[in-house]
Amino acid sequence: MGDALSRAAESHGQKTALVMADGRKRLTFAELDAHADAVAATLRQQDIAEGETIALLFDNDLSVVEWWWGARRAGVWYVPVGTRLLPTEIQYILDDSAASLLVASPDMEDLAASAAGGHVPVFRARDLDPELIFDSTAATLCGREMIYSSGTTGRPKGIRRPLTGADDTSLPPLEHRMRAIFGYDENTVYLSASPLYHATGRFLNRVLEAGGTVVVMPRFDPEEALAAIERYKVTHSQWVPTMFRRMLSLPEDVRDRYDTSSMQAALHAAAPCPLTVKRAMIDWWGPIVHEYYGGTENAGVTYISVEEWLERPGSVGRSIAGAIHILDPDDLSRTRPPGEMGAIHFEGGVPFRYTLPDGGHADNATPQGYTGYGDIGHVDEDGYLYISDRRDDLILSGGVNVYPREVEAALELHPGVSEVAVIGIPDADLGQIVCAIVVPHRPDESALVDTLGAFARERLSSIKIPRRIVLTHEMPRNETGKLLKRVLRERYGQAALSDRKQDVR
Repeated sequence: MGDALSRAAESHGQKTALVMADGRKRLTFAELDAHADAVAATLRQQDIAEGETIALLFDNDLSVVEWWWGARRAGVWYVPVGTRLLPTEIQYILDDSAASLLVASPDMEDLAASAAGGHVPVFRARDLDPELIFDSTAATLCGREMIYSSGTTGRPKGIRRPLTGADDTSLPPLEHRMRAIFGYDENTVYLSASPLYHATGRFLNRVLEAGGTVVVMPRFDPEEALAAIERYKVTHSQWVPTMFRRMLSLPEDVRDRYDTSSMQAALHAAAPCPLTVKRAMIDWWGPIVHEYYGGTENAGVTYISVEEWLERPGSVGRSIAGAIHILDPDDLSRTRPPGEMGAIHFEGGVPFRYTLPDGGHADNATPQGYTGYGDIGHVDEDGYLYISDRRDDLILSGGVNVYPREVEAALELHPGVSEVAVIGIPDADLGQIVCAIVVPHRPDESALVDTLGAFARERLSSIKIPRRIVLTHEMPRNETGKLLKRVLRERYGQAALSDRKQDVR
C-alpha cells in the first residue's frame, strides 16, 4: 500500500511537488518519491537500523524533504538542526539525541565536520545515489521527526515520541484541524517562508500528501515573499509576526506592486503578534489571517479565526485539542477560575518525553497529567485563551507580579515604537524593576524615551511603568523569529545598573 507520499506519487506523478521560490530547482511527485526511497536504502547501507536517530543539517533546499520521507520509510527518528547554530551547539544536539549519523547539504559540510568532530559519522547529501531502491517489505516502523524546542529560555530540549507502525497515518490534533479548515487538496499552493528545520515542516508534508504544491523560499525576504505569492499564485502560507512586521515596513508602492489576491489563508503562530500588526495585516490581506497557539511538544492547541479575533482582540482562541486548565503557578494542584491569571496547561496532550543530558528522560506533566509550554495567561467565560507571558519572563517587583506582555501591549500603541520587549532587571530596593527595550520607527527618535515614559504613565499602574527605557536598532531573535529575552537580560541586566541615564521616573 505504501506511505502517503507514494500514494500521492501514484496520483500526481509528473506534477510539481516542490519548487524553490527563485525557480532554480523543482521536484515532481515521482522524483520526490524515488529520492525518498533512495534515502531509506542509503540509511540501511550506512548501517542505520530501525529505531536509531539521524540528524539533518541542511540549508533551505528541497533535498531535505527527501530525507524526511526517507527517514520515515527507514523507521528512524530524524532531527532537523538549525544552520545558524555554533559547532558546540550542534554537538550538544548530536550527543543529546544519540544521533548515529549526521547528514549535511553541500553548503553545510564544513559546519557538519566541525560539529561532529570525528565522533559522529557525516554523510554528504550530494553522495546520495538516486537509483537505489529500498526494500520496504521488512519495514516494521514509521520514522518521525524529533524536534528540539527553540531554546528561548535556555538549552533546547529534545522531544521524542514513540515510533509507530510502518503505515502510520495518524495526525496530531492541530494538523487534523488545519486540514479541515483550509481544505488542502491538489489545487493548494503553499508558501513555506520559514527555515525547514522549524516545526512548520509538518504543514508542508500535509500539503504534499494532498497532492498540492509547496513553494520553498531559500531565506525570508519581505519583497521576495510577495513576489513568490504573485508568481506561483500561492493559496496558503504560514508566517511568524516578525515576517508580518517586515512586509508591512515595505514602502506602500512596493506592497501595491504585487498581486496577492490568490491567497486564501495565511496562518501565523510561534510568537505573540502585536494588535497593531495583526490589524494592519487584516486590513491589507482581508479576512484570511488565522492564528493558532501551540508548541513543538504538542501539549495542546488553540485556534482563532479572523472573525473571532476581531471580536476578542489579543485572544489566541479556544482549544481544539483537550480542555484548557489555568493552574496556580505556585501550586499546580489548584485550578484558577476564568479571568484569573495562571499557568496554562492542557488536558489530553500527545505523550512525549524530553531527553536529558545524562541520557535519561523527563515527562512534562502535572500530577493530574496536564501538560503545557511554560506560559502564563487566562481564559474568559467562553473559553477563549489570552497569553500574558512566559512563566520564566515574569517580573517580581516589590512583591508584585508584573506581566511583561501587558506592558509591551501598552507601549506598542505609541506611534514612535516599532517593536518593544520588556524584561526585569535587578534592583536593590524592589528586587526587580521593569525595563523596556525599544526599537523606534525612525533611528533619530532621541526624544522617544521621555515621551514614552509619559505615554506609559497614562496607561499603566505605577509598578508596571518601565523605570528604564533603552533604545536599540534590532532585537535578538532565533532563526524562526522568536525573541530571545534571555539575551536581552544578559545584555542589559547588569549594564543597566551602572548607567542610569535613561531611567524614567
